[in-house]
Amino acid sequence: MSIRLFLADDHNVLRAGLRFLLETYPDLVVIGEANNGRDAVRLMAKLRPDVAVLDIAMPELNGIETARQIHLEYPQIQVIILSMHASNKYIYQALKAGVRGYILKEAAADELVGAIREVHAGRRYLSPKVADELIGDYLDMHLGGEGEAQLDQLSERERAVLQLVAEGKSSNQIAELLNLSPKTVDSYRSRLMQKLGLNDLPSLVKFAIQQGLISLE
Repeated sequence: MSIRLFLADDHNVLRAGLRFLLETYPDLVVIGEANNGRDAVRLMAKLRPDVAVLDIAMPELNGIETARQIHLEYPQIQVIILSMHASNKYIYQALKAGVRGYILKEAAADELVGAIREVHAGRRYLSPKVADELIGDYLDMHLGGEGEAQLDQLSERERAVLQLVAEGKSSNQIAELLNLSPKTVDSYRSRLMQKLGLNDLPSLVKFAIQQGLISLE
């Protein structure tokens, strides 16, 4: 029986190439795609893939937050993150979000296919370089810092608003994306500033970058 895959990446050419590559394997079939995290979550209810392969840096909802929502709403769907980053900060956040595989974009095709088969079988898979990072720095990095503790205190909706604000979207744009009123969005923004102890938008953007909610890629 084929493993049913879903791909999410905001680079259309890369996503098309990945689909072509994966479908050369007889046990893999791509049943859906999205170019942002929010659409990916929405399509999970309709498509119910076995494995979702997500780019870590996507607009509107990044790969880690997308994985978190998929894990909460559809725990039977296994998630693999594709990333340029071997940083412990990203890896730990991904694992806490329920990700079962973390693959570096520099990996060979066979490694990604192997990871898909591993997570579909109920096991975890980390790129060797990622595993080395975790083993080498586990004690220091796993303890986390003040910023990570602050992030953990935010609700799912607050993290979503934080990312969209940091991406430069207006209250009206955020309200439309999240089905809220602009006034409610402004309330979330004020609450975020208060919770994080920040006084201005540049500080909020800096915090979002440091915590991996948005990327400079």
